Order: sequence, then C-alpha cells, then structure tokens
Amino acid sequence: MPSLDDLLSRIPVDQIARRLDVDEQTAATAVRAALPTLVGGLEANTRHPDGASSLLSALDQHRSPALLDGGVDVTDVDTADGDRIVANVFGDHKDRVVQTLGRADGAGGNDLVARLLPILAPIVLTYLAEQVGRSSGGQGGLGELLGGLLRSATNGTGSGGGLDGVLGSVLGGNGGGLGELLGGLLGAGKR
Repeated sequence: MPSLDDLLSRIPVDQIARRLDVDEQTAATAVRAALPTLVGGLEANTRHPDGASSLLSALDQHRSPALLDGGVDVTDVDTADGDRIVANVFGDHKDRVVQTLGRADGAGGNDLVARLLPILAPIVLTYLAEQVGRSSGGQGGLGELLGGLLRSATNGTGSGGGLDGVLGSVLGGNGGGLGELLGGLLGAGKR
C-alpha cells in the first residue's frame, strides 16, 4: 500500500535545496509541510465529481514514469506545469496556503514555499498516476489512494509521527490537523 513516506522517499530534497538555494534542513522542513498539504488539497478536490474528473485527466498527462524511474531529477520537473497544478488544486486559496506554510518554523518563508510547490506538484501527480495505473480503480481508486496516503500519515506510520504532528510542529503547534487546515483553506474541497 502506498504511503506518504513512500512518496516522500522519492523527493530529492538535496536537489531541491540546491535549486532553491537553501540548506537541506530548510528544504526538508518545507517539503514535509508542503507535501501533505498538496496531497490533502488533491484529496479535497476529488470529493467533487468535476474535481475528480479533472484530476484523473491531469494524471493521464503525467503517466510518464521517466520522472520517477531511477530517481527524480529536479531539472526535469516542469515548474510551469507545477504552477498550473498548484493553482488548480488550491484555487483562490493558493496565496493563503503559501502564507500558512511559509510561517512554519524552519520552512523558509513564503517565497521558498511559493517556489517549492511547483516543483513538488508534478512529482506528486506522476507518483499518483503510477499508483492509479497499478490499481486502475478510476475515480473511486483515486480517492481511496489519496485517502490512504493521508491515513498513513495520520495513523502515525509516516516517519514524522503522524500528519497532524507534522503539520502541528511545522505550523508552530497551530496546525489544528490536516482536515481543519485544508477545510478552512479550501472550503472542504470547493475552490
């Protein structure tokens, strides 16, 4: 079963740190905050038929396993595509998501998060396309996959002691849990 840790293990934090011109600890903290938020945003969007269909269509465009085969090379990531993905996932709440994550202790601020999300988004979609391709469960399979990724973190099987713990510590104890953060930012999945 895919987990957030499996996805996280495919993220080349060292390359991201170099690309963003920050130290690896800052990059790692920002990735650990942004990744579950991005996955949670995708999951919130799948709760609506149009959002699920749109995401499945986007996954079809990201079926190229070349990005993940042999490890991700950040120079191969299309950040213009990543910008579009982030805008679609968070809609009008994109700036608020960036600001919330940018305030996290050790995450490097708003500018870093704004530059990081478009790098992570294509990697996440390629990973999801790979996983959905294995299960071929359509919209239901996608929702189940995203929910499973989030549950793997909130059940404490993620390396950070649970997603709520990760978000809580990264957001200075004010995270309020993934559902509350994303529910407030996304109107429970509505853009």
